[in-house]
Amino acid sequence: MAKSVSPNAISTLLSNPSPDSSSDLPDIVVQVLDLKSSGNRYSFSASDGKKKLKGIIPSNQYSEVLSGKIQNLGLIRILDYTLNVIPNKSEKYLMLIKCEPVSPALETEIKSEQSGITLKPKEDDVVKREGSTAGIVLKPKLDMVSKSAAQILHEQHANSAPARLAMTRRVRPLVSLNPYMGGWTIKVSVTSKGTMRTYKNARGEGCVFNVELTDEDGTQIQATMFNDAARKFYDKFAMGKVYYISKGSLKVANKNFKTVVNDYEMTLNENSEVEEVANEAAFVPETKFNFVPIDQLGPYVNKSELVDLVGVVKNVSSTMSIRRKSNNETVPKRDITIADETKKTVVVSLWGDLATNIGQELLDMADKSPVVAIKSLKVGDFQGISLSAISRSLVLVNPEVPEAQKLRCWYDSEGKDAAMAAISSGSISSSNSGSRSVYSDRVPLSYITSNLSLGAEKPAFFSIRGNISFIKADQAMWYRACKTCNKKVTEDMDAGYWCESCQKNDAECNFRYIMVAKVSDASGEAFVSTFNEEAEKIIGCPAEELDNLKSQVTYWIPLF
Repeated sequence: MAKSVSPNAISTLLSNPSPDSSSDLPDIVVQVLDLKSSGNRYSFSASDGKKKLKGIIPSNQYSEVLSGKIQNLGLIRILDYTLNVIPNKSEKYLMLIKCEPVSPALETEIKSEQSGITLKPKEDDVVKREGSTAGIVLKPKLDMVSKSAAQILHEQHANSAPARLAMTRRVRPLVSLNPYMGGWTIKVSVTSKGTMRTYKNARGEGCVFNVELTDEDGTQIQATMFNDAARKFYDKFAMGKVYYISKGSLKVANKNFKTVVNDYEMTLNENSEVEEVANEAAFVPETKFNFVPIDQLGPYVNKSELVDLVGVVKNVSSTMSIRRKSNNETVPKRDITIADETKKTVVVSLWGDLATNIGQELLDMADKSPVVAIKSLKVGDFQGISLSAISRSLVLVNPEVPEAQKLRCWYDSEGKDAAMAAISSGSISSSNSGSRSVYSDRVPLSYITSNLSLGAEKPAFFSIRGNISFIKADQAMWYRACKTCNKKVTEDMDAGYWCESCQKNDAECNFRYIMVAKVSDASGEAFVSTFNEEAEKIIGCPAEELDNLKSQVTYWIPLF
């Protein structure tokens, strides 16, 4: 197989910026140049040896970049695409929808004099057009079926509006959408529908609701509607039904509120078009989990980010009735206690139908210690750490996922006899929030050092567990402090110590620690500043005692 590109491939792409059907595309092979990660996506330049075109690789093919199948200087075959105009950019961008690797990295970049050699096309997929330019390979077009005008009119009237949408506009996969693309139509099913919520802010009152949409490739996106659009589409959207949607807008997803794995989120307004597709089964995506071990739930307490959990059911409570303060309604609640390989347990509260249906199922089989995988749980600090299901939570009993099977093997072999401790069992007193768990804010050092924005907008509080490996003694470990305000004082030329803050002179002063130590744990290390009370616990004596010791020796050699 010759390792080269299709002649004039870039011109072919530019001449057809949005093909109506991928089946009519010629064989387009380009070389990948300048492949690099740009934020949360991969960008590159497509080259045919004469011209270049900047492009974006779709997120559903990132794995092929990471695995090395798509490489810089390598070749790819473009199977589906669209060209977009990016604001503030003079050139168009190639947005790949589907592509396949053809060749790993070549030794050099292909130049124009080399581009006359073309790849041998797949024999079962393509045929050469007689009399065409050598090297241009086209897929055969489907046979055209002639129809009378009466037949066409009959079909148009028989088809619903969604079908007309599909006929006049190309249906695009969700993975190909971006904020700079317009005029798209998608075909999706509703896999989650939220409740209508009201809000009040500086601009007034309003209502909002959102849905999670899934296309037939399994890609998901969250769509949000406000006010008139919310009232227009709330009854229109139904769980499990399929729709054509157009005239919406996209923006970068807010990571604090997004509920699906997608870089973008969709907004529908009152002018958006939503048409139901009749007699079509919904696209049910494979559930993907991102499990968090029970002993690492601390950083998620009272945060907007939801967690997925897998564990063995140790206990199931009976159903309780809880009255909501917001609307005085009574809802059923059931608590289940689950454990995992960290030998910690946590209580998960199920509400509504989950409490009465799945909860009853778990109660009936509690003696068999079933494994549950739960998606989208809210982490709270009630009695330490607690988890609560929400409206879109999903509970799977004895799921066939690797993490659940591994947990089952561990529990059967050793876990059932292991001593378990509740993650909330180490409660300590806090003047600000009453009772809280020592685990609820414990994080590894890597969590702090890798999150450079921590504390940028507001103070961040957490606890760590590690070893002191070094105490920095090349700077003063203590200072002379005012007895009134603990601020630093200076020695007066006459006598005593002058406090600039209190504007007074005292005959005596205090000694207070201000010490820097290196702390290490299994995830990394970091320098930590410690002050008087904490430093006294580390050193084992007051700063004044250490200052007296220093004054009694000729040479001060730090032993830390």
